[in-house]
Amino acid sequence: MRRLEPFPNLVTMFFTRAAEKGDAPFLWRKLDGRWQPLSWRVVAEQVSALAKALRRIGLNPGDRVMLVSENRPEWCIADLAIMAAGCVTVPTYTTNTERDHAHILENSGARAVIVSTDKLARTLLPAMLRSSHAAALIGIEPLRFAQSGSVDFHDWHALIAAETPDVAATAAAATFGREDLACIIYTSGTGGAPRGVCQHHGSILHNVAGCTAIIADDFGWDDEVFLSFLPLSHAYEHSGGQHFPIGLGGQIYYAEGLDKLAANIEE
Repeated sequence: MRRLEPFPNLVTMFFTRAAEKGDAPFLWRKLDGRWQPLSWRVVAEQVSALAKALRRIGLNPGDRVMLVSENRPEWCIADLAIMAAGCVTVPTYTTNTERDHAHILENSGARAVIVSTDKLARTLLPAMLRSSHAAALIGIEPLRFAQSGSVDFHDWHALIAAETPDVAATAAAATFGREDLACIIYTSGTGGAPRGVCQHHGSILHNVAGCTAIIADDFGWDDEVFLSFLPLSHAYEHSGGQHFPIGLGGQIYYAEGLDKLAANIEE
């Protein structure tokens, strides 16, 4: 029975699967009423380009990068690119208040933020302007703000388009180990201020390997399909709804929202 390889880090696991799967579909979203895929090859190229762009705008290995987004293909691409650049992902809830954002920015020492929409940025930007460290804001969708204070605005698509992806080089540069920090997952703050939990590459890989063994023994291991709907800023979905499918070489469909979850499950 096939078992998960002993990968040194999450980035290597992804690029290994991308090389195996090539043009097979990987990440799916619904556009204009139709499910449309991004292939493993396309995602790998975007991860490589974004990782290069993050380094170009001044981020260094070990820097924290905050990620504020609903579940969507760009969430996965951003997370992998942040790690591929040697940085640490700091996912946060889209429901966070300005006060929550300000606390997490200061507590994590995040130097940059990736945000999905203009609406989410409106709660985030005031916190960034008070931050001691955050200097770059990357908008996945266009941000309708004038340049503000010391925060540099960047467009996601422009950053990726400006780089020539080199998947092999990006994969080879992922030399960090299982003991290195992958992400800082913050609690929802229901018991006080959100608290950051450090998760290393090895801890997530250990969980992925354990789940993979169960799938292999009980169900086989053949083109698994996942529907992602729990917040990816939560440790459970981050491991079980993203890195576990990557380990299996599976496909991830991003739900349109809780109001359409039953229909998405049926589809």
